[in-house]
Formats: sequence, C-alpha cells, structure tokens
Amino acid sequence: MNVRKLASCWPEKRKFSLTKKGRKQVERSAEKLKNKKIDLIFTSDLLRTKQTAGIVGKELGLKPKFDKRLREVNIGIFNGRPVKEIGEVWNRGNKLSPLEHYLRRFKIAPPKGETYKEIEKRMFSFLKETDKKYKNKNILIVSHERPITLLEKVIYNYDIKKFVKVILEDKEIKTGELRKISL
Repeated sequence: MNVRKLASCWPEKRKFSLTKKGRKQVERSAEKLKNKKIDLIFTSDLLRTKQTAGIVGKELGLKPKFDKRLREVNIGIFNGRPVKEIGEVWNRGNKLSPLEHYLRRFKIAPPKGETYKEIEKRMFSFLKETDKKYKNKNILIVSHERPITLLEKVIYNYDIKKFVKVILEDKEIKTGELRKISL
C-alpha cells in the first residue's frame, strides 16, 4: 500500500514512487544481497517494484526481468480509489470476522478485478515455470506484499486461518524485506 492510502494496481492510474524511507530499506537489503549468489532478478512491472529491482540490480550488476504475473492484486474498478472503499465488495455492510472477509476474497473478485485464488494461481505458475527453466539458480523475486503472502500460503500449505493470522499479526513481507522461498 502507498502512503496516500489509495488503492493502486494495474494499469497504474497514479504512479507511486518509493519513498525516501523505502529507498533506504531497499538499499540496506541490496547490501545484504551482495554476499549471496543471486543469478537472476524477476520483478513486477509496476513502478515501485521496478525501482526496487533497479536499485538491487545496480548493486548486483544484474538487469531485472519483468513478469506480469508478479503484479499487485488487481482491484479492478477500485484502482486509484481510497483503500477503505474496497472492503465493501466483500463486507456489503455486514460485520464480518476477518476469517469470513478473507474467505470471500478467495471467491469474489471486485468488478473487473481478481480473486485471491486467481492471484495464487498466477504467482505459483510463475514460480513453477521459473524453477523449471532456471534449475539450481538463485532467483530474487521483487513483487508486492499480498501476492507474496499468497505465494507463501501455497508453498507452505497454509490454511485460511494461518493466512489470516499472518495478515492480522502484520507478518506480511515489508518494503525491502528479504525472505527465502523454496519449493
């Protein structure tokens, strides 16, 4: 999410750059990656992830490759709108528990958007294809908070309760944070 609390996906109606704080976080992570043997960088083609991958790529001497499957959640007609408006697609004026809310997000897409199930499918498809094509290579993936959390859910076989717990306990990946993911 950006600091303006506006929903942003693709196509990018508004371009939100990394903040100074975000750049510093990415630069610190890039320093840590210098000692790792990173062979390839794949990134979403949205501005903040392109900037992130560019900073890291420069540090590691690698040119990032873009893949649309690594994009942010497609929130459809809510793109560019205040984030608080999106929840009504699933809540519809009802007081839902977090578990009920996220269960609906796996089944119901916002108009012209996508479900969490669809995001899991595209993210995992990227990972399987990349793993097969670049066997035994260390690959850095630069993507977005919720798509990465959904990918981890699939890889580590989280049930819905564990997935919701990760979100509610603020344990999703943060700007510039490094996490190892393996099949």
